[in-house]
Amino acid sequence: MAENQQSSQNEIRQFVVGPIQTNCYAFVSDGECMVVDPGDSGADIADRLDDVDVRLIVATHGHGDHVSGVAALKEETDAPFAMSAEDREMATHATQTSRFADEDAPEPDRILKEGDTIHIGSADFEVIAAPGHTPGGLVLLGQGIAFVGDTIFAGSAGRTDLPGGDPQVMKQTLARLRTLIPPKTVLLCGHNAATTMERELVGNPWLNGQMD
Repeated sequence: MAENQQSSQNEIRQFVVGPIQTNCYAFVSDGECMVVDPGDSGADIADRLDDVDVRLIVATHGHGDHVSGVAALKEETDAPFAMSAEDREMATHATQTSRFADEDAPEPDRILKEGDTIHIGSADFEVIAAPGHTPGGLVLLGQGIAFVGDTIFAGSAGRTDLPGGDPQVMKQTLARLRTLIPPKTVLLCGHNAATTMERELVGNPWLNGQMD
């Protein structure tokens, strides 16, 4: 478990889970909670969120290290599961497509696409399509933060050499995100430390134009 970040009404809880240290996030607003990328230990995550109402489980993409905890978390909380249509097959067959998945994700209850809005408590998040790492990668933007999954990391970008990855599409996605994510936004990444868009626009070769 990592430190929590809290404002007047909103709180972010971070859980580091699974064999490759995937970041799972719980965003809490007015007692309602959205869990992003429960990659492992879904029942344990549910136990640690027993003081809030888990209203939605979201996968930023379909890789097994990000979705293998969804089924157990959903069973414990009865919260609906949302992800992109493009990564649905990958997620629901996670044990076949990833050596880091202990369990397949269930069928999604909600399909997310570009332009959708997620409402949690008094907070809203815009859904941005972010293919490249996988065909159906998503970014959730709002409240001064962005859940970026494995699309952006501090100083780098997501791998494109895994099944479904596409380096040219990733470059196009990153070029879009340069214009869509405000510089002061905190980027909550799928692995390792958080960063800011401002920092990455200066020091990340994938975002500052050096890789164009």
